[in-house]
Amino acid sequence: MVKIVAMTTVKSPLASAYLRFLQLAKVVQALPDGQEMDANEVALLQSVALRWYEYKPMTVREAISLAELGSPATLHKRISRLRDKGMLSTLSMEGDRRAKFLIPTQRSLDYFQHLGQFMQQAHQDQTA
Repeated sequence: MVKIVAMTTVKSPLASAYLRFLQLAKVVQALPDGQEMDANEVALLQSVALRWYEYKPMTVREAISLAELGSPATLHKRISRLRDKGMLSTLSMEGDRRAKFLIPTQRSLDYFQHLGQFMQQAHQDQTA
């Protein structure tokens, strides 16, 4: 028989803070216009945004080769859906129109801003 541990018995403040963050982050998963991103779209957006944040923007070719996130055809569809939702845009460099770079939009940055606020709130809830 499996013993279920009540949340009040969890002694780790870090585990508690992370679970509170997940609880708060569920709110931001639904975009303002009612559209939602599924877990795979979120993972792809995070990968693209992280590379952009590191000053190494990801090309579409690199994104569709992220095998851990799906097949190339599936990833191409996810990129298209994220573009349709206004979360990603593409940018071609002058002189080489073949390579298209994926860039997070202001909407994506606002999404990450909300997540950051929820992380901060979860931390404050734990320290209060």
